Amino acid sequence: MKLNMGSSAFKFIFLILLFSGFNFSMRSQVSETIINNKKLKVFALKSPNNLDFCGEKVPINFSDIKERLDRELLVNTYWQSNMMLLIKRANKWFPKIEAILNEEGVPDDFKYLAVIESGLENARSPRGAKGFWQLMPSTAKQFGLEVNSNVDERYHIEKSTRVACKYLKKAKSKFGSWTLAAASFNRGIYGIEKELIRQKVKNYYDLLLNNETSRYVFRILAVKDILSNPTSYGYVFEKSDLYNSTPVKIIHWDLPIENIAYFAKEQGINYKLLKIFNPWLIQNHLNNKSRKKYEIQIPLID
Repeated sequence: MKLNMGSSAFKFIFLILLFSGFNFSMRSQVSETIINNKKLKVFALKSPNNLDFCGEKVPINFSDIKERLDRELLVNTYWQSNMMLLIKRANKWFPKIEAILNEEGVPDDFKYLAVIESGLENARSPRGAKGFWQLMPSTAKQFGLEVNSNVDERYHIEKSTRVACKYLKKAKSKFGSWTLAAASFNRGIYGIEKELIRQKVKNYYDLLLNNETSRYVFRILAVKDILSNPTSYGYVFEKSDLYNSTPVKIIHWDLPIENIAYFAKEQGINYKLLKIFNPWLIQNHLNNKSRKKYEIQIPLID
């Protein structure tokens, strides 16, 4: 997203306001610029001394590993508007994701993979990946999700999270490493396996990969550290600033719905709310000729 801020002078004022007042106690100053008699300070970030992913240690002592992590920490720390949104959304969505990961036997750290994939939104990619976990249609169908012009369960947060867990457990079984399983979520199991064989190595940090997959795990690590320690990175907020989930009731429905707008009114809500809480309903009707039982969420709003 690009901001239309007009003149260069306005841009400078915007940056000054944006960066002023942060107390980065754990960082060292690297530059100080005078602009219109005001100081614009840019701080380097100190990489964590000990960092792991799913209990697997990150070899931060190697220079290339440290630099790749530093890049992602800088990019995510200084994109303040986006990170503040992620902090707010995490409060709403992490409890639901964490519960499913725990039930499925997948490490808690994988909630950060959903963050870098979609920003905790039901996003769509130009390549056709959708949902919090950015699942492709073939992967979703392979693991049992319904994907068609009427229903797309990649937008169903609970079901798509369970599919992501199935994929990750399959990859972990293949590679013996959660880090490689995470990388395969971006490159594919076959893609990672091929590179391990070709390069004759056994772990992610020894692989030379394309730019996207090379950055992928480090983006997860950076987001993990920032979201785990937001105040250390200069983010200031109150608990009341964070987003919260809305209580819902579940309707078990095994019939067609001719008109979802009318159906929503019958449930005491409007079309917009029904679609927000059930984004997997793609159209204004539900065919359901097979009489499949769906769970429809109805928000409990005063």
